[in-house]
Amino acid sequence: MRHAKSGWALPGASDFDRTLSDAGFAEAELVATTAADRGYRPGVVVSSSAARCRQTTEAMRRAFGGTVELRFVDDLYNAPADSYVDTLATLSGFPSVMIVGHNPAIEELFVSLVGADVANRTIPEGYPTSGLAVLDHDGPEAEWLLHDFLIG
Repeated sequence: MRHAKSGWALPGASDFDRTLSDAGFAEAELVATTAADRGYRPGVVVSSSAARCRQTTEAMRRAFGGTVELRFVDDLYNAPADSYVDTLATLSGFPSVMIVGHNPAIEELFVSLVGADVANRTIPEGYPTSGLAVLDHDGPEAEWLLHDFLIG
């Protein structure tokens, strides 16, 4: 999942500290509620520790009733897609994982998992804020398949 729409950094504040805009809070709640209603309950949510990702992740926690494990990872902020792949590799013990992060890494990860053709058909305008790709595979060597794509 890409974090929901954020506002501009306040004067003197860093990009890391940017928070969600009012529209972003609404997006995050809508996607979280839809994901929970469809039964997309991850075993763990791993999120960038940037403010806008933490706020997006909190919407997920509320929608899932606080029953999902949350992990905040500094290394996902301003990181290449390879860092997201490395993070996924450390979570093989969970039946399902959600990553909340930033573009361009989220889009690059999505393309690397499902392929450019599927990505271009699914998100021809690029990976939207609050976009949640629901992927599935049958094992470490299996092909990733797009099951659903939610947008706030």
